[in-house]
Amino acid sequence: MKRVALAIGLMLSVLYGKAQESQTVFNFLRLPVSAHVAALGGENTTLTDDDATLIFHNPALIMGVTDRTLNLNLMTYMQGSATASASFVRAVGERGTWGVTGQFMSYGSMKETTANGEQTGEFSAKDIALGGSFAYALSNRFSGGVTAKFVASYIGQYSSLGAAVDLGLNYYDADREFSASVVARNLGGQLSAYEDDFERMPLDLQVGVSKRLIGSPLRLSASLVRLNDWEYGIGRHVVIGADLILSSQFYVAVGYNAMRAAEMKISEDDGESAHGAGLSIGGGLTLQRLKLSVAYAKYHVSASSLLFNISYAL
Repeated sequence: MKRVALAIGLMLSVLYGKAQESQTVFNFLRLPVSAHVAALGGENTTLTDDDATLIFHNPALIMGVTDRTLNLNLMTYMQGSATASASFVRAVGERGTWGVTGQFMSYGSMKETTANGEQTGEFSAKDIALGGSFAYALSNRFSGGVTAKFVASYIGQYSSLGAAVDLGLNYYDADREFSASVVARNLGGQLSAYEDDFERMPLDLQVGVSKRLIGSPLRLSASLVRLNDWEYGIGRHVVIGADLILSSQFYVAVGYNAMRAAEMKISEDDGESAHGAGLSIGGGLTLQRLKLSVAYAKYHVSASSLLFNISYAL
């Protein structure tokens, strides 16, 4: 009975993957936290905006965040589950910035059954991650950052603990408004497994560039993701996005994630369809110390998601 409950919970914790995702644990760490990043396809490590949520995607990017910024985030997921997160960023001297983060995902209550389908009760599942980050300006154009985090997952009576680090390096040329980054996310492993079998962390090696067209409100971004896993061709590793920066207070963005579109295709009578998965859209508004952002995308075949960010400079 316990093994049945564990199997159900594990299937739900595999957030939006198929065979490749089932080989890793703590996959909620793959979900975007920044609404701006989510709107640009869900993967971006090169935005240099004053946005505290970028700490979850590339710790080097918090160098451009206003001192003492508090950030809260909420995303709807499939029915019965939701995810929330928060961060706080503080400057240290002229070249340093540190931050703390927290992530929580609840999968709600699920039926506990025997192998014959007889219900014997209910159980819940949830994931938690706590992290600390530090970024440093290596020069006028280069900055580096590191995030150390502890991760915990609970499925009924079972639990798993893990530790990981994110490493990021960013190059930004303000004159050309060009940004490039290299990031390794979720380097680490399980400290304790659900049972006896240890699983891999959702390691993700990424490179990306962003370029604003001079004299234009248009900024283009392109990323290559999951460069540590070449099960698929190069085309699936591409994420592209575009911003219209209409003013210093307002932007709109769109994006496309080839990997997500491929993973979420489902069979139909006339072939396969991704039902809009891979496409995303969003926007943001800045009001003095207050920043609001929202994005729409699909991260699960059963539902669409809305991601909300709110940040305030204390």
